[in-house]
Amino acid sequence: MPRTSKDQARQKRHLRVRKKVAGTAERPRLLVRRTLHHIYATLVDDAKGHTVAAASTREKSLAEGLSSRSNTDAAKKVGTAIAVKAKEYGISQVVFDRGGYKYHGRVAALADAAREAGLEF
Repeated sequence: MPRTSKDQARQKRHLRVRKKVAGTAERPRLLVRRTLHHIYATLVDDAKGHTVAAASTREKSLAEGLSSRSNTDAAKKVGTAIAVKAKEYGISQVVFDRGGYKYHGRVAALADAAREAGLEF
């Protein structure tokens, strides 16, 4: 029996979630992507297939002053940044898509920071 890798299992979980979760123009999907070195947050309008806004630790403005780009402090900074960008586009409500990851650690820190900055999930 073939074994699946951790990433393949995560992708299967993500597909299960994506069957139920979709973003609209009024309430886009807040997608979280996590790698070993960075964390990304993207607002997606699935009805049009457009990315509304994005923030990540790869942006120089967000990476300044961070001891690491892959810890919970970095995730909080990205969460705040995506909430600010959403406000610029007049978005206050989003649908959260954790991308198949556990709602724990960096993913939870990003979501909590976005909520504190004014986004409603």
